[in-house]
Amino acid sequence: MSEEVTEEVTDEVVDQGEDDTSTSAETDDETIETFPRDYVVKLRDENAKYRQRAADRDEVAARLHAALVAATGRLQDPTDLAFDEAHLSDPEALADALEALLQAKPHLANRRPAGNIGQGVSVAPDSFSLSGLLKANAS
Repeated sequence: MSEEVTEEVTDEVVDQGEDDTSTSAETDDETIETFPRDYVVKLRDENAKYRQRAADRDEVAARLHAALVAATGRLQDPTDLAFDEAHLSDPEALADALEALLQAKPHLANRRPAGNIGQGVSVAPDSFSLSGLLKANAS
């Protein structure tokens, strides 16, 4: 007799488990919302357009950063300073970053000579004189 009671209880537990899964499946079907395919495609295309604009913005910001660094004239190659968005809006942050970079790596500084280095166009006298030319070259 105890075997019959055990079998009945086991069958009832199995039956209740089956009922729970079927009700949860029905609830999932009711809560799942689906959208028409053309609407989803439209949303995906719109998001792709915004992602492309964001990528273009990053490229333009990097070019602007390089132009700002080049405008300072302190670096030989403006791409030596790593991109930081704070440099675009704060000129002092850019100047501080340049100063820190040049202190850490002075070989990156602009090596363009300035002043009179004895080359290039010199002031020509109003009249040509061979003796004046010889005197200018002698000194």
